[in-house]
This record gives sequence, structure tokens and C-alpha cells, in this order.
Amino acid sequence: MSVMGQPPFDAVVAAHHGEIHRYLQRTTARGSEAEDLAQETFLRAYRAYRTLTPDANVRAWLFTIATNLTRNHFRAEGRRRRAFAEVRVTRAAAVADGPEDAALASEARARVEAVVARLPLKQRLAFLLRRVHDLDYDTIARSLDCSSDSARAHVFQALRKIRLGLDGQEIPAPGVTR
Repeated sequence: MSVMGQPPFDAVVAAHHGEIHRYLQRTTARGSEAEDLAQETFLRAYRAYRTLTPDANVRAWLFTIATNLTRNHFRAEGRRRRAFAEVRVTRAAAVADGPEDAALASEARARVEAVVARLPLKQRLAFLLRRVHDLDYDTIARSLDCSSDSARAHVFQALRKIRLGLDGQEIPAPGVTR
């Protein structure tokens, strides 16, 4: 389906599915839930795509849909907070010099992800939208149905709680051993 001034919907899916799925993976911490929410995001987007104005920010619109679905998911399941007990192991972000560096990087990532997972939902969503997906505060505010100042405050509080949650634990830089 192509809307006047908008690319065909399959091009929208191709351009944004990976990023939306990664966002949902971070918010739910479970691949199956993230995939279900990503599919529902794009199903709802497909149904409403023809109503978008030609100047609409499709990326921000998709994040808003995904955020609303995530909020509904947590409400329905009664899970406002979730622990990252099943943190999936990923490759170190930086090239590690050896297995010890890779293990330290993985350990640091797991500590940060566990602290982020314990944040209140709005703060976690705001933090991920800002720091991971680099969205502006106005877009985050629309996604979370709050003011830009509130979105900024949610990110600030999340960062403060992350720092407190790490409790002075040093996050090793790549290539630096203890």
C-alpha cells in the first residue's frame, strides 16, 4: 500500500522493523514477547498507514505505537518491573583483546541491563528511547503521553537511578583489565 507522499508500507517495514524489534527486546527482555509486540506494532501501523499526513515522522509514529503496546502488555500482565534474569549473551560492543576482556564487557553489560530492567516503566521507556534510540524529547513525550519536560525528567531520573544502582561499581573500559 502506498500513500500519497509516503513510501510503500513494505519499505517502511524494511526500514524500521529491526530497530523497533530491538527496542521491544530491550523493554520486554524476552524474544518471543518482543516479536509478538513488533508484529502487532506493524499490523496496527498497516491499518492506520493511509491516515498519515505526508509530513509525518514515520519512525516516531512507529515508536509511539510500540510504546503504547508495551505499556498495555505490562498492564495486562501485571508486570510493572521485570528483572533481566535471562539476559541474553551478546558480542562485546568493542573488540576485546581476549576472553577475559570479553567476559568483563559481558559482565558490565549484564549489570547495567539489570539496573535498567528495575527502573519504573516510564523511566525505562524514556531512557531507552533517548539513550539507545536517540529520539528527541518531544517525540518521547508523544510516545509516553506526557510533556517534553516530563520526558526529560523521566530520562534524568532513570540516569540517576542507574548511577545509584551501579553503586559505584566500575564499568571497565574495553581492553582494560582489573
